[in-house]
Amino acid sequence: MLNLYDTATREVGPFTPIKKGEVSIYVCGATVQAAPHIGHIRSAVNFDILRRWLNMSGYDVTLIRNVTDIDDKILQKAAQEKTPWWALAMKYEREFTAAFAALNVLPPTYEPRATGHITQMIELMQILIDNGSAYAPGNGDVYLEVRKLHRYLTLSGQRIDDLMPATDVDAASSIKRDPRDFALWKAAKPGEPSWPTPWGDGRPGWHLECSAMAHTYLGESFDIHGGGLDLIFPHHENEIAQSEAAGYGFAKRWLHNAWVTQSGEKMSKSLGNSLLVEVILQNVRGIELRWYLGSAHYRSMLEYSQTALEESAVAFRRVENFLKRAAEITGSLPKCEVSTSFAAAMDDDLAVPVGLATISENLRLGNQAITDNDVSEISKNANEIRGALEILGCDPFDKNFTDFRSADLSQAMDGVIALALKERTSARERKDFAASDAIRDGLLALGITIEDTAQGPRWSIMEKS
Repeated sequence: MLNLYDTATREVGPFTPIKKGEVSIYVCGATVQAAPHIGHIRSAVNFDILRRWLNMSGYDVTLIRNVTDIDDKILQKAAQEKTPWWALAMKYEREFTAAFAALNVLPPTYEPRATGHITQMIELMQILIDNGSAYAPGNGDVYLEVRKLHRYLTLSGQRIDDLMPATDVDAASSIKRDPRDFALWKAAKPGEPSWPTPWGDGRPGWHLECSAMAHTYLGESFDIHGGGLDLIFPHHENEIAQSEAAGYGFAKRWLHNAWVTQSGEKMSKSLGNSLLVEVILQNVRGIELRWYLGSAHYRSMLEYSQTALEESAVAFRRVENFLKRAAEITGSLPKCEVSTSFAAAMDDDLAVPVGLATISENLRLGNQAITDNDVSEISKNANEIRGALEILGCDPFDKNFTDFRSADLSQAMDGVIALALKERTSARERKDFAASDAIRDGLLALGITIEDTAQGPRWSIMEKS
Protein backbone atom coordinates (compact mmCIF):
# COMPACT_ATOMS: atom_id res chain seq x y z
CA MET A 1 0.00 0.00 0.00
CA LEU A 2 1.41 3.33 -1.07
CA ASN A 3 1.27 5.98 1.64
CA LEU A 4 1.64 9.65 0.73
CA TYR A 5 1.63 12.92 2.62
CA ASP A 6 -1.28 15.31 2.08
CA THR A 7 -0.59 19.01 2.64
CA ALA A 8 -4.29 19.59 3.37
CA THR A 9 -4.41 17.10 6.27
CA ARG A 10 -0.72 17.31 7.21
CA GLU A 11 -0.67 13.54 7.55
CA VAL A 12 0.77 10.57 5.71
CA GLY A 13 -1.99 8.16 4.75
CA PRO A 14 -2.93 5.42 2.28
CA PHE A 15 -3.29 6.54 -1.31
CA THR A 16 -6.38 5.23 -3.09
CA PRO A 17 -7.05 6.62 -6.58
CA ILE A 18 -10.49 7.76 -7.73
CA LYS A 19 -10.48 5.16 -10.51
CA LYS A 20 -9.02 1.74 -9.83
CA GLY A 21 -5.73 1.25 -11.67
CA GLU A 22 -5.54 4.87 -12.84
CA VAL A 23 -3.89 7.95 -11.32
CA SER A 24 -4.47 11.52 -12.48
CA ILE A 25 -1.89 14.18 -11.57
CA TYR A 26 -1.68 17.91 -12.23
CA VAL A 27 1.68 19.58 -11.54
CA CYS A 28 2.21 23.33 -11.82
CA GLY A 29 4.91 23.77 -14.44
CA ALA A 30 7.17 26.59 -15.46
CA THR A 31 6.41 30.27 -15.77
CA VAL A 32 8.69 30.78 -18.72
CA GLN A 33 10.20 34.21 -18.07
CA ALA A 34 13.81 33.07 -17.59
CA ALA A 35 16.16 30.11 -17.95
CA PRO A 36 15.58 27.19 -15.55
CA HIS A 37 17.63 26.83 -12.39
CA ILE A 38 17.99 23.68 -10.31
CA GLY A 39 15.24 24.78 -7.94
CA HIS A 40 12.77 24.56 -10.84
CA ILE A 41 14.07 21.21 -12.00
CA ARG A 42 14.08 19.62 -8.56
CA SER A 43 10.29 19.77 -8.54
CA ALA A 44 10.13 18.08 -11.94
CA VAL A 45 12.52 15.34 -10.76
CA ASN A 46 10.52 14.73 -7.56
CA PHE A 47 7.23 14.31 -9.39
CA ASP A 48 8.91 12.23 -12.09
CA ILE A 49 10.03 9.80 -9.38
CA LEU A 50 6.45 9.64 -8.10
CA ARG A 51 5.18 8.97 -11.61
CA ARG A 52 7.77 6.23 -12.23
CA TRP A 53 6.91 4.53 -8.93
CA LEU A 54 3.20 4.64 -9.71
CA ASN A 55 3.90 3.13 -13.13
CA MET A 56 6.06 0.41 -11.57
CA SER A 57 3.25 -0.25 -9.09
CA GLY A 58 0.89 -1.01 -11.97
CA TYR A 59 -1.00 2.27 -12.35
CA ASP A 60 -1.85 3.96 -15.62
CA VAL A 61 -0.72 7.54 -14.92
CA THR A 62 -1.96 10.69 -16.64
CA LEU A 63 0.30 13.60 -15.72
CA ILE A 64 -0.44 17.17 -16.76
CA ARG A 65 2.31 19.77 -16.41
CA ASN A 66 1.28 23.19 -17.66
CA VAL A 67 3.28 26.05 -19.13
CA THR A 68 2.41 29.55 -17.93
CA ASP A 69 3.24 31.59 -21.03
CA ILE A 70 1.41 34.80 -20.12
CA ASP A 71 2.13 36.50 -16.81
CA ASP A 72 3.20 39.83 -15.30
CA LYS A 73 6.81 38.65 -15.04
CA ILE A 74 6.92 37.55 -18.67
CA LEU A 75 5.60 40.91 -19.83
CA GLN A 76 8.08 42.80 -17.64
CA LYS A 77 11.01 40.71 -18.86
CA ALA A 78 9.95 41.07 -22.50
CA ALA A 79 9.80 44.85 -22.07
CA GLN A 80 13.28 44.86 -20.55
CA GLU A 81 14.70 42.76 -23.37
CA LYS A 82 12.67 44.67 -26.01
CA THR A 83 11.34 41.45 -27.51
CA PRO A 84 7.78 40.22 -28.16
CA TRP A 85 6.34 38.51 -25.08
CA TRP A 86 5.44 35.38 -27.04
CA ALA A 87 8.98 35.09 -28.44
CA LEU A 88 10.50 35.38 -24.96
CA ALA A 89 8.06 32.78 -23.59
CA MET A 90 8.87 30.31 -26.37
CA LYS A 91 12.61 30.84 -25.92
CA TYR A 92 12.53 29.92 -22.27
CA GLU A 93 9.96 27.15 -22.73
CA ARG A 94 12.48 25.46 -25.02
CA GLU A 95 15.20 25.87 -22.40
CA PHE A 96 12.98 24.17 -19.83
CA THR A 97 12.25 21.35 -22.26
CA ALA A 98 15.99 20.88 -22.86
CA ALA A 99 16.69 20.84 -19.11
CA PHE A 100 13.95 18.26 -18.49
CA ALA A 101 15.41 16.06 -21.23
CA ALA A 102 18.96 16.41 -19.93
CA LEU A 103 17.80 15.14 -16.52
CA ASN A 104 15.67 12.34 -18.01
CA VAL A 105 12.35 13.74 -16.81
CA LEU A 106 9.64 11.87 -18.69
CA PRO A 107 7.48 14.10 -20.91
CA PRO A 108 4.06 14.79 -19.37
CA THR A 109 1.03 13.11 -20.86
CA TYR A 110 -0.10 16.57 -21.95
CA GLU A 111 1.66 19.92 -21.57
CA PRO A 112 -0.94 22.67 -22.09
CA ARG A 113 -0.04 26.33 -22.48
CA ALA A 114 -2.14 28.93 -20.72
CA THR A 115 -2.69 30.98 -23.87
CA GLY A 116 -4.17 27.94 -25.61
CA HIS A 117 -7.01 27.70 -23.08
CA ILE A 118 -8.53 31.18 -22.94
CA THR A 119 -11.92 29.79 -24.00
CA GLN A 120 -11.98 27.39 -21.05
CA MET A 121 -11.04 30.23 -18.69
CA ILE A 122 -13.89 32.38 -19.95
CA GLU A 123 -16.29 29.47 -19.48
CA LEU A 124 -15.10 29.01 -15.89
CA MET A 125 -15.52 32.72 -15.13
CA GLN A 126 -19.02 32.63 -16.57
CA ILE A 127 -19.96 29.82 -14.17
CA LEU A 128 -18.54 31.77 -11.22
CA ILE A 129 -20.34 34.98 -12.17
CA ASP A 130 -23.61 33.17 -12.82
CA ASN A 131 -23.59 31.49 -9.40
CA GLY A 132 -22.63 34.69 -7.59
CA SER A 133 -19.09 33.68 -6.61
CA ALA A 134 -17.40 36.23 -8.87
CA TYR A 135 -18.17 39.72 -10.11
CA ALA A 136 -17.15 42.09 -12.89
CA PRO A 137 -17.05 45.72 -11.68
CA GLY A 138 -17.28 47.06 -15.24
CA ASN A 139 -13.70 48.05 -15.98
CA GLY A 140 -12.68 44.73 -17.59
CA ASP A 141 -11.52 43.05 -14.38
CA VAL A 142 -13.20 39.98 -12.88
CA TYR A 143 -12.75 39.06 -9.20
CA LEU A 144 -13.56 36.10 -6.98
CA GLU A 145 -15.44 37.21 -3.88
CA VAL A 146 -13.61 35.36 -1.12
CA ARG A 147 -16.12 36.18 1.65
CA LYS A 148 -18.73 34.10 -0.15
CA LEU A 149 -16.61 30.94 -0.14
CA HIS A 150 -17.77 28.05 2.01
CA ARG A 151 -14.15 27.38 2.92
CA TYR A 152 -10.87 29.09 2.11
CA LEU A 153 -7.19 28.77 3.05
CA THR A 154 -7.43 25.02 3.69
CA LEU A 155 -3.81 24.36 2.72
CA SER A 156 -2.02 27.18 4.53
CA GLY A 157 -4.29 27.30 7.58
CA GLN A 158 -4.42 31.11 7.59
CA ARG A 159 -7.35 33.29 8.64
CA ILE A 160 -8.90 35.43 5.96
CA ASP A 161 -8.87 38.54 8.16
CA ASP A 162 -5.12 38.17 8.64
CA LEU A 163 -4.39 38.33 4.91
CA MET A 164 -2.82 41.35 3.34
CA PRO A 165 -5.00 42.82 0.56
CA ALA A 166 -4.38 41.32 -2.87
CA THR A 167 -2.23 43.63 -4.98
CA ASP A 168 -2.52 42.02 -8.39
CA VAL A 169 -4.28 45.00 -9.99
CA ASP A 170 -3.25 48.64 -9.66
CA ALA A 171 -5.69 50.85 -7.76
CA ALA A 172 -7.98 47.85 -7.28
CA SER A 173 -9.09 48.72 -3.77
CA SER A 174 -11.67 51.20 -5.06
CA ILE A 175 -13.48 48.65 -7.22
CA LYS A 176 -13.15 45.49 -5.16
CA ARG A 177 -15.92 44.47 -2.79
CA ASP A 178 -13.22 43.24 -0.41
CA PRO A 179 -9.52 44.12 -0.63
CA ARG A 180 -8.72 40.38 -0.36
CA ASP A 181 -10.69 39.42 -3.45
CA PHE A 182 -8.32 38.21 -6.13
CA ALA A 183 -8.34 38.74 -9.89
CA LEU A 184 -9.57 36.02 -12.22
CA TRP A 185 -9.17 38.34 -15.20
CA LYS A 186 -7.14 41.54 -15.62
CA ALA A 187 -8.33 44.39 -17.81
CA ALA A 188 -6.25 45.24 -20.85
CA LYS A 189 -3.50 47.81 -20.46
CA PRO A 190 -1.85 49.80 -23.26
CA GLY A 191 0.77 47.76 -25.06
CA GLU A 192 -0.15 44.47 -23.36
CA PRO A 193 -1.65 41.40 -25.04
CA SER A 194 -5.39 40.90 -24.51
CA TRP A 195 -8.28 38.63 -25.41
CA PRO A 196 -11.97 39.54 -25.72
CA THR A 197 -14.47 38.47 -23.04
CA PRO A 198 -18.08 39.44 -22.22
CA TRP A 199 -16.69 41.67 -19.46
CA GLY A 200 -14.01 43.44 -21.49
CA ASP A 201 -10.67 42.78 -23.15
CA GLY A 202 -7.86 41.58 -20.92
CA ARG A 203 -5.71 38.65 -19.94
CA PRO A 204 -6.03 35.82 -17.41
CA GLY A 205 -4.99 35.85 -13.80
CA TRP A 206 -2.38 33.27 -12.87
CA HIS A 207 -4.66 31.20 -10.64
CA LEU A 208 -7.47 30.94 -13.17
CA GLU A 209 -5.17 29.35 -15.74
CA CYS A 210 -4.42 26.22 -13.75
CA SER A 211 -8.00 25.60 -12.64
CA ALA A 212 -9.21 25.79 -16.23
CA MET A 213 -6.48 23.52 -17.59
CA ALA A 214 -6.81 20.95 -14.80
CA HIS A 215 -10.54 20.73 -15.44
CA THR A 216 -10.02 20.44 -19.21
CA TYR A 217 -7.64 17.50 -19.04
CA LEU A 218 -8.53 15.73 -15.78
CA GLY A 219 -12.20 16.54 -15.21
CA GLU A 220 -13.98 17.86 -12.15
CA SER A 221 -11.97 15.69 -9.71
CA PHE A 222 -8.51 14.19 -9.92
CA ASP A 223 -6.13 12.36 -7.62
CA ILE A 224 -3.04 14.51 -6.97
CA HIS A 225 -2.09 18.16 -7.39
CA GLY A 226 1.61 18.91 -7.04
CA GLY A 227 4.00 21.82 -6.94
CA GLY A 228 6.59 23.61 -4.84
CA LEU A 229 6.05 24.81 -1.28
CA ASP A 230 6.04 28.40 -2.47
CA LEU A 231 2.83 27.75 -4.43
CA ILE A 232 0.69 26.82 -1.42
CA PHE A 233 -0.31 30.46 -0.95
CA PRO A 234 -1.67 32.21 -2.82
CA HIS A 235 -1.66 30.07 -5.97
CA HIS A 236 -2.96 26.73 -4.78
CA GLU A 237 -5.30 28.26 -2.22
CA ASN A 238 -6.89 30.34 -4.96
CA GLU A 239 -7.07 27.39 -7.36
CA ILE A 240 -9.06 25.51 -4.74
CA ALA A 241 -11.27 28.54 -4.07
CA GLN A 242 -12.32 29.17 -7.66
CA SER A 243 -12.60 25.47 -8.57
CA GLU A 244 -14.74 24.53 -5.59
CA ALA A 245 -16.85 27.66 -6.07
CA ALA A 246 -17.59 26.35 -9.57
CA GLY A 247 -18.73 23.05 -8.07
CA TYR A 248 -15.68 20.97 -8.93
CA GLY A 249 -14.30 18.37 -6.54
CA PHE A 250 -10.80 19.33 -7.78
CA ALA A 251 -7.70 17.69 -6.22
CA LYS A 252 -8.14 14.91 -3.68
CA ARG A 253 -4.56 15.09 -2.39
CA TRP A 254 -1.89 17.81 -2.36
CA LEU A 255 1.84 17.11 -2.59
CA HIS A 256 4.44 19.86 -2.26
CA ASN A 257 8.18 19.52 -2.72
CA ALA A 258 10.61 21.59 -0.66
CA TRP A 259 13.14 24.02 -2.08
CA VAL A 260 16.76 23.95 -3.12
CA THR A 261 18.41 26.49 -0.83
CA GLN A 262 21.71 28.33 -0.65
CA SER A 263 22.86 29.55 2.73
CA GLY A 264 19.40 28.70 4.03
CA GLU A 265 17.58 30.89 1.50
CA LYS A 266 15.26 29.69 -1.24
CA MET A 267 16.77 29.94 -4.70
CA SER A 268 15.13 32.77 -6.60
CA LYS A 269 16.08 35.32 -9.19
CA SER A 270 15.17 38.17 -6.85
CA LEU A 271 17.92 37.04 -4.49
CA GLY A 272 20.37 36.74 -7.37
CA ASN A 273 21.51 33.29 -6.27
CA SER A 274 20.08 31.12 -9.02
CA LEU A 275 22.12 28.24 -10.40
CA LEU A 276 21.20 27.65 -14.00
CA VAL A 277 20.89 24.06 -15.17
CA GLU A 278 22.88 24.67 -18.35
CA VAL A 279 25.78 26.07 -16.31
CA ILE A 280 25.89 23.16 -13.85
CA LEU A 281 25.74 20.66 -16.72
CA GLN A 282 29.09 21.97 -17.90
CA ASN A 283 30.67 20.32 -14.83
CA VAL A 284 28.54 17.22 -14.17
CA ARG A 285 26.49 14.91 -16.34
CA GLY A 286 22.72 15.19 -16.37
CA ILE A 287 22.40 11.78 -14.72
CA GLU A 288 24.67 12.93 -11.87
CA LEU A 289 22.73 16.16 -11.34
CA ARG A 290 19.47 14.20 -11.28
CA TRP A 291 20.91 11.75 -8.73
CA TYR A 292 21.82 14.72 -6.53
CA LEU A 293 18.49 16.54 -6.85
CA GLY A 294 16.52 13.36 -6.18
CA SER A 295 18.61 12.19 -3.24
CA ALA A 296 16.83 14.15 -0.50
CA HIS A 297 13.27 13.42 0.57
CA TYR A 298 10.93 15.50 -1.56
CA ARG A 299 9.56 17.30 1.53
CA SER A 300 13.06 18.15 2.85
CA MET A 301 15.06 21.22 1.92
CA LEU A 302 18.14 20.49 -0.19
CA GLU A 303 21.01 22.82 0.72
CA TYR A 304 23.09 23.23 -2.43
CA SER A 305 26.86 23.41 -2.48
CA GLN A 306 29.36 22.60 -5.20
CA THR A 307 31.16 20.25 -2.82
CA ALA A 308 27.97 18.34 -2.05
CA LEU A 309 27.18 18.02 -5.75
CA GLU A 310 30.68 16.71 -6.55
CA GLU A 311 30.56 14.20 -3.69
CA SER A 312 27.15 13.02 -4.88
CA ALA A 313 28.48 12.60 -8.43
CA VAL A 314 31.40 10.51 -7.15
CA ALA A 315 28.99 8.31 -5.19
CA PHE A 316 26.87 7.76 -8.27
CA ARG A 317 29.89 6.83 -10.38
CA ARG A 318 30.74 4.09 -7.87
CA VAL A 319 27.29 2.60 -8.40
CA GLU A 320 27.53 3.06 -12.16
CA ASN A 321 30.98 1.44 -12.34
CA PHE A 322 29.75 -1.59 -10.38
CA LEU A 323 26.89 -2.10 -12.84
CA LYS A 324 29.28 -1.89 -15.79
CA ARG A 325 31.67 -4.33 -14.12
CA ALA A 326 28.79 -6.70 -13.36
CA ALA A 327 27.71 -6.60 -17.01
CA GLU A 328 31.24 -7.47 -18.10
CA ILE A 329 31.49 -10.39 -15.68
CA THR A 330 28.04 -11.87 -16.34
CA GLY A 331 28.09 -11.19 -20.06
CA SER A 332 24.73 -9.39 -20.09
CA LEU A 333 23.14 -6.18 -18.83
CA PRO A 334 21.56 -6.36 -15.37
CA LYS A 335 17.78 -6.75 -15.31
CA CYS A 336 15.52 -4.24 -13.57
CA GLU A 337 14.29 -5.89 -10.37
CA VAL A 338 12.89 -3.96 -7.41
CA SER A 339 13.87 -5.34 -4.00
CA THR A 340 11.31 -5.57 -1.22
CA SER A 341 13.36 -3.16 0.90
CA PHE A 342 13.49 -0.52 -1.84
CA ALA A 343 9.77 -0.97 -2.54
CA ALA A 344 8.99 -0.52 1.15
CA ALA A 345 10.94 2.74 1.18
CA MET A 346 9.11 4.10 -1.85
CA ASP A 347 5.71 3.09 -0.47
CA ASP A 348 6.53 5.10 2.66
CA ASP A 349 5.89 8.55 1.17
CA LEU A 350 8.67 8.15 -1.41
CA ALA A 351 11.44 7.79 1.19
CA VAL A 352 14.27 8.05 -1.34
CA PRO A 353 17.06 8.45 1.31
CA VAL A 354 16.04 5.08 2.76
CA GLY A 355 15.97 3.66 -0.74
CA LEU A 356 19.51 4.93 -1.34
CA ALA A 357 20.62 3.03 1.77
CA THR A 358 19.33 -0.19 0.18
CA ILE A 359 21.33 0.63 -2.97
CA SER A 360 24.45 1.13 -0.84
CA GLU A 361 23.93 -2.27 0.76
CA ASN A 362 23.47 -3.89 -2.65
CA LEU A 363 26.68 -2.19 -3.78
CA ARG A 364 28.61 -3.50 -0.77
CA LEU A 365 27.35 -7.04 -1.28
CA GLY A 366 27.92 -6.86 -5.02
CA ASN A 367 31.54 -5.72 -4.69
CA GLN A 368 32.16 -8.49 -2.17
CA ALA A 369 30.67 -10.96 -4.64
CA ILE A 370 33.12 -9.74 -7.30
CA THR A 371 35.98 -10.44 -4.88
CA ASP A 372 34.51 -13.90 -4.17
CA ASN A 373 33.81 -14.52 -7.87
CA ASP A 374 30.17 -15.30 -6.99
CA VAL A 375 28.45 -14.61 -10.30
CA SER A 376 24.97 -15.39 -8.98
CA GLU A 377 25.32 -12.86 -6.14
CA ILE A 378 26.84 -10.29 -8.49
CA SER A 379 23.85 -10.64 -10.80
CA LYS A 380 21.28 -10.44 -7.97
CA ASN A 381 22.66 -7.22 -6.53
CA ALA A 382 23.22 -5.65 -9.95
CA ASN A 383 19.61 -6.40 -10.91
CA GLU A 384 18.25 -4.82 -7.73
CA ILE A 385 20.47 -1.75 -8.10
CA ARG A 386 19.38 -1.23 -11.70
CA GLY A 387 15.73 -1.68 -10.72
CA ALA A 388 16.08 1.04 -8.09
CA LEU A 389 17.94 3.35 -10.48
CA GLU A 390 15.20 2.98 -13.07
CA ILE A 391 12.65 4.30 -10.53
CA LEU A 392 14.97 7.17 -9.64
CA GLY A 393 15.46 7.97 -13.34
CA CYS A 394 19.20 7.30 -13.09
CA ASP A 395 19.61 4.04 -15.01
CA PRO A 396 22.96 4.39 -16.84
CA PHE A 397 21.79 1.85 -19.45
CA ASP A 398 18.62 3.80 -20.25
CA LYS A 399 18.86 4.66 -23.94
CA ASN A 400 16.26 7.39 -23.49
CA PHE A 401 18.58 9.34 -21.20
CA THR A 402 19.50 12.48 -23.11
CA ASP A 403 22.96 13.44 -21.91
CA PHE A 404 23.25 15.43 -25.13
CA ARG A 405 26.00 17.77 -24.01
CA SER A 406 28.60 15.05 -23.53
CA ALA A 407 27.41 12.17 -25.73
CA ASP A 408 29.72 12.85 -28.70
CA LEU A 409 32.69 13.59 -26.44
CA SER A 410 32.15 10.42 -24.42
CA GLN A 411 31.95 8.32 -27.56
CA ALA A 412 35.18 9.82 -28.85
CA MET A 413 36.90 9.28 -25.49
CA ASP A 414 35.80 5.65 -25.41
CA GLY A 415 37.30 5.11 -28.84
CA VAL A 416 40.61 6.80 -28.07
CA ILE A 417 41.10 4.98 -24.76
CA ALA A 418 40.09 1.64 -26.32
CA LEU A 419 42.77 2.20 -28.96
CA ALA A 420 45.37 3.01 -26.27
CA LEU A 421 44.43 -0.12 -24.30
CA LYS A 422 44.70 -2.25 -27.43
CA GLU A 423 48.24 -0.95 -27.98
CA ARG A 424 49.04 -1.60 -24.32
CA THR A 425 47.77 -5.19 -24.60
CA SER A 426 49.85 -5.73 -27.74
CA ALA A 427 52.93 -4.40 -25.93
CA ARG A 428 52.36 -6.75 -22.99
CA GLU A 429 51.88 -9.73 -25.33
CA ARG A 430 55.27 -9.06 -26.97
CA LYS A 431 56.73 -8.48 -23.50
CA ASP A 432 57.54 -4.83 -24.23
CA PHE A 433 56.76 -3.82 -20.67
CA ALA A 434 58.41 -0.44 -21.01
CA ALA A 435 55.95 0.53 -23.75
CA SER A 436 53.05 -0.96 -21.76
CA ASP A 437 53.99 1.03 -18.67
CA ALA A 438 54.45 4.20 -20.71
CA ILE A 439 50.89 3.91 -22.08
CA ARG A 440 49.54 3.26 -18.58
CA ASP A 441 51.46 6.19 -17.08
CA GLY A 442 50.34 8.48 -19.90
CA LEU A 443 46.72 7.65 -19.27
CA LEU A 444 47.26 8.06 -15.53
CA ALA A 445 48.64 11.55 -16.09
CA LEU A 446 45.39 12.36 -17.90
CA GLY A 447 43.36 11.15 -14.92
CA ILE A 448 42.52 7.72 -16.38
CA THR A 449 43.19 4.66 -14.22
CA ILE A 450 43.62 1.15 -15.67
CA GLU A 451 42.58 -2.05 -13.91
CA ASP A 452 43.59 -5.44 -15.31
CA THR A 453 40.79 -7.97 -14.80
CA ALA A 454 40.02 -11.50 -15.95
CA GLN A 455 37.74 -9.96 -18.55
CA GLY A 456 40.47 -7.63 -19.83
CA PRO A 457 41.65 -4.12 -18.94
CA ARG A 458 39.09 -1.64 -17.59
CA TRP A 459 39.46 2.12 -17.35
CA SER A 460 37.82 4.75 -15.18
CA ILE A 461 38.25 8.45 -14.45
CA MET A 462 40.06 9.12 -11.18
CA GLU A 463 37.96 10.56 -8.38
CA LYS A 464 38.99 14.00 -7.14
CA SER A 465 40.45 14.01 -3.65
